[in-house]
Amino acid sequence: MPETHLPASAHVAAIDHYLPQTQCTQCGYPSCKAYAQAISDSKTSINRCPPGGDVTIQGLAALLNQSPIPLDPECGPSHAPQQAFIVEAECIGCTLCIQVCPVDAIVGIGKMMHTVIVDECTGCRLCVDPCPVACISIDPAEMPPNNESSLWPGFSSRRVLQARERFHNRHRRLQRRTDSDSIPYDRRKMQEEILASVERVRQRRSNKGLVS
Repeated sequence: MPETHLPASAHVAAIDHYLPQTQCTQCGYPSCKAYAQAISDSKTSINRCPPGGDVTIQGLAALLNQSPIPLDPECGPSHAPQQAFIVEAECIGCTLCIQVCPVDAIVGIGKMMHTVIVDECTGCRLCVDPCPVACISIDPAEMPPNNESSLWPGFSSRRVLQARERFHNRHRRLQRRTDSDSIPYDRRKMQEEILASVERVRQRRSNKGLVS
């Protein structure tokens, strides 16, 4: 039977349980919970989560008493769990990747190299495009221990729970932030510094090519 008699919040939570919490936005929504809310409100279909793939579709179909349907190709193909890797020698410390990471899995400070906390990375890929020097790659994630298996092969149950918690902690922190407690900075100056750093990296790569 579908969970039609659950309170709205519990219904959303039941749907969210079948999402692997990568927070990748491939479904077209800003978070896994937002996608779960849209499904609960009958505003979207159950086949828009590539990381969850068939496991998510089958689980949601059973929960909502629907027939399973193929993954929506508009959202991209299903794939095994991934994780980000920063080539630290090429990182210019612009912090753009830190700003977009939905689970605070990248650490570093301005003008210093950044690094990925591998155990916290969901492989969402949201950090790749903002990187001005293309020093972030996406690699296959390590398989979790057998005692941490989840609904999805390759996803650790611990990581799924941690990703949900870290995303919501970050969301709450950003909501609390106000203009008065934010550190002011000159956006134009920051952009100029990033462009200068990008040019230095390009020059360094060009010089390496000449040497080889």
